[in-house]
Amino acid sequence: MATPRERFTEALTFLKDLQDKGKVGIYTDDIPNAKYRQLLIKKGFIREVSKGWYIATDPNEKNGETTAWYSSYWDFISQFLGRKYGDNWCLSADQSLLIHAGNWSVPQQLLVRSPNGNNKPTPLPHNTSLFNLKSEIPTTAHTEIQKGMRIYNLQSAIIYSTASIYSRNAIDARTTLSLIRDASELLSILIENGHTSLAGRLAGAFRNIGREKIADQIVDTFKEADYDIREEDPFENKLAIKLPARERSPYANRIRLMWMEMREEVIANFPVAPGLSLTPDSYLQDIDDIFVTDAYHSLSIERYKVTPELIAKVSSGEWDIKENEEDRKQRDAMAARGYYQAFNEVKKTIESILQGANSGTQVDKDHAKWYRQLFDPSVVAGLLKASDLAGYRNHQVYIGNSKHVPLSVDAMRDAMPILFELLEEEPETSVRAVLGHFIFVFIHPYMDGNGRMGRFLMNAILASGGYPWTVIPVERREEYMQALESASVDQDIKPFVTFLGYLVDQGLQGSAVAELPHK
Repeated sequence: MATPRERFTEALTFLKDLQDKGKVGIYTDDIPNAKYRQLLIKKGFIREVSKGWYIATDPNEKNGETTAWYSSYWDFISQFLGRKYGDNWCLSADQSLLIHAGNWSVPQQLLVRSPNGNNKPTPLPHNTSLFNLKSEIPTTAHTEIQKGMRIYNLQSAIIYSTASIYSRNAIDARTTLSLIRDASELLSILIENGHTSLAGRLAGAFRNIGREKIADQIVDTFKEADYDIREEDPFENKLAIKLPARERSPYANRIRLMWMEMREEVIANFPVAPGLSLTPDSYLQDIDDIFVTDAYHSLSIERYKVTPELIAKVSSGEWDIKENEEDRKQRDAMAARGYYQAFNEVKKTIESILQGANSGTQVDKDHAKWYRQLFDPSVVAGLLKASDLAGYRNHQVYIGNSKHVPLSVDAMRDAMPILFELLEEEPETSVRAVLGHFIFVFIHPYMDGNGRMGRFLMNAILASGGYPWTVIPVERREEYMQALESASVDQDIKPFVTFLGYLVDQGLQGSAVAELPHK
């Protein structure tokens, strides 16, 4: 008879085999051995998310944490719906449009259409749900599959999305509209079905984003077919940017749109740049003076357990991974040492900016150096390979407890050049600093260290306007993370702007906004 440890090992091996086969949504039948299932639940390696359905979890994840669910969400939904409806389902047109725009944030409620639906919600973890709408689905000519999701194709999603999408998700709506190259992509569906009201709305929407030719083609074609068409702009405001007509990446267009729609909010709610009142040497000395405080708070935000004493040790050179075995094993010490090395690289960037370099250009040129220094101690200790620091990530990443799903690898490579292009062109320091930080962590270009890199980027750019180096206090971590979440998921940048603006304003007034813990 197998011992309890042997049974547990067998159960874990079985779970690993399921995961190796791509199983994210695990149905009861997938683990036919009830004892295995009970052991895995008891030990915290799987969790029930709907009756008879499980996902794999980290046993160290605390109650209430959402990471396992949000990172599993789309794969789970694909497998859950495939088992429930076979191929006979499709996401709503509105949700399909969001996906075409590159928006894979976890929705509060996902609307699913199927002839076998029951018009009832299926509760899911953390207050999310599916609504199973009993409805016919589009023909295969009007659908496609992305990451296992059956969705309306781009043209059908644009045509059949509800009017509310233009106010609730204006950035996503404009992103998808920008991908249409010619009115003919839409007109065959619109004319064939006599969709005059939908055509009028789309004509207004295209005119709003500066695509006059497409708008005119829609209106003229309907008039020539003797339809009474009334053009109506469904957006609440006019777009202040002309998107490149040949850009085929929704991610690149979405970054541009986010920037342009959010920049006015930044200008309206952020302290005006004071200009540099100190000499470059004095400014750099002030940065040196704040290093220990900044390192303590920035590392603590990332859940490293560091003390001012540890930071002082690694920055003084007393920390020695070659001679001291305890230092070599100390994860927190390596993070602190890496932060010190990266901090010094950021100072060099700021020095160039203070000497007149374009802050966007300089950050683009130097940020890879910051990243290499941030993790260099882990390479020296043998925990990472030098090749791990050679560039941006090559795998999908997720953010703990966030509904926002960072861009895929291909999408990230489309988006990063756009970010630096916008940083170089933007005239307002406040916009460069706030949106530079936000969009950098929104894209999440690295496997780790994105938050620290985003804060470095913010402070390097703040220097170009004479703003002081700004520390985000660990005591306000939840407010900081929630503000980033609102910007990422709801496209509401105002909480993030006001949060950072308050801290910067306190710094301008000479107030201490972040202190070290008392001994």
